[in-house]
Amino acid sequence: METQAPLSNFIRDIIDEDRQAGKHNGRVHTRFPPEPNGYLHIGHAKSICLNFGIARDYGGLCNLRFDDTNPEKEEMEYVNSISEDVKWLGFDWQDREFYASDYFEKLYEYAMALIKKGKAYVCDLTADEMREYRGTLKRPGKASPYRNRSVEENLDLFARMRAGEFEDGSRVLRALIDMASPNIAMRDPTIYRIRRAAHHRTGDKWCIYPMYDFTHCLSDSIEGITHSICTLEFANNRPLYDWVLDELGVHHPQQIEFARLNLSHTVLSKRKLLELVQKKLVSGWDDPRMPTLSGLRRRGYTAASIRNFCNEIGVAKFNSIIDKVVLENSVRRELNKTAPRRMAVLRPLKVIITNYPEGKTEEMEAVNNPEDEAAGTRKVPFSRELYIERDDFREDPPKKFFRLAPGREVRFRYAYFIKCESVVKDDNGKVTEIHCTYDPETRGGNNPPDGRKVKGTIHWVSAERAVKTEVRLYDHLFTEREPEKVEEGKDYLSNLNADSLETLADCYAEPVLKEAEPGSRFQFERLGYFFADPIDSTPGKPVFNRIVTLRDTWANIERAQK
Repeated sequence: METQAPLSNFIRDIIDEDRQAGKHNGRVHTRFPPEPNGYLHIGHAKSICLNFGIARDYGGLCNLRFDDTNPEKEEMEYVNSISEDVKWLGFDWQDREFYASDYFEKLYEYAMALIKKGKAYVCDLTADEMREYRGTLKRPGKASPYRNRSVEENLDLFARMRAGEFEDGSRVLRALIDMASPNIAMRDPTIYRIRRAAHHRTGDKWCIYPMYDFTHCLSDSIEGITHSICTLEFANNRPLYDWVLDELGVHHPQQIEFARLNLSHTVLSKRKLLELVQKKLVSGWDDPRMPTLSGLRRRGYTAASIRNFCNEIGVAKFNSIIDKVVLENSVRRELNKTAPRRMAVLRPLKVIITNYPEGKTEEMEAVNNPEDEAAGTRKVPFSRELYIERDDFREDPPKKFFRLAPGREVRFRYAYFIKCESVVKDDNGKVTEIHCTYDPETRGGNNPPDGRKVKGTIHWVSAERAVKTEVRLYDHLFTEREPEKVEEGKDYLSNLNADSLETLADCYAEPVLKEAEPGSRFQFERLGYFFADPIDSTPGKPVFNRIVTLRDTWANIERAQK
């Protein structure tokens, strides 16, 4: 697995200090603990790389644990997709795949232990009443009228909750901590609720389920985790994490928070990503416009480029927004070194070389990758009739337009100097053909003996030998850098980019691309990096997704708008 060398950060500094002090006997044991209620996205990749990377670099272990405590939102589809994504990124949890549901019986026993200590009680308040009793940041909470139930009554009620005697939502088990705490998370939080819902692993065995904050810290403890690394939104819950473990007197990992990844021109909320899928605003979780790992994989991103991106942005204590161009540049750098070059024309305009012999075809030698000498060369057919990009011709060219125009000569890459002599138009005045002549003395695109030079070089394909293909051009899913910042009365969906996908059905590519393997990547010269879609491509009929352009076109657009 190739990736850049890890950068030092405050989490590694803490681990270094712990090891030097002999804490946990020098062990380093981390975990990646996703909730199986959606597909993983690029933000999760940062956590995956951090947790598995730290374990690898310190000779430790990293578990994959599914925190599956909410059966109404969890599915095996999500479990399977998460496992696939972690493997695709290049990490292996070996035999350490765990589920919070593995510990349901043990968690129940821990809850009983808290009741016996007088540290938990069954509460009958409704959800609205609990919200009112909890108070606010400016107003302390007030005690539930059920807070002083006896240990015996609480043990009886909790056992009957488990037995299914009470209706959903009628009772909860709460930790007894401090209703006047300045930290609202410590105002007698709920640790168990009644919920009759079939679980994807335990079926109908349970009708009570532990809350995430109660489950998570104890799962860490049960697994012998040393450093529980999570994002900043859990910092407020760290006192609860510590309280549960201290009250029960069990193994106590250290919770460390870091800033989550916020990426421009996208949303990284699983709830909102699910909404995009359910409203069919995208084709699915693996839509190439989605920030999910399955979407990025379908788009053509490589695992190495994502790992390098996560390493490059580093680990910080404060939230910030990373521009999406940083992610795009990561895959550009990799593919510039590894992607074979090919020529393709996305918006074709026919060129006829009038002085080129009819029926003749030449094989032009083209470089496969100028960054890799070992990649060698290939043969590209050149013939009398060709296709070029429509944008490479202007009948009335603006200043500094150095491509093809009437009376102008350009270099056809790897081929000849070509001069435009005339154009053919349809009844609406649209140019349908360009008639040109070529200079036989410039074969291979070399300068002619008379020393004249041209300023423009354009790509082309043979009309007779090219393979017809479909190309999908993807752009940012949202038009705004921060899609969730909206005017009152609007939501993030108002910033959806209506032009985030353009499908071009009549594209032409050099013949070798007809046999492109699904999942292979190429640089289409002058156009960007493209990926043969692994699902929609069929033998002899590849479908190409644009991974990224050659440059950050959005930065140019935004500069122009300013």
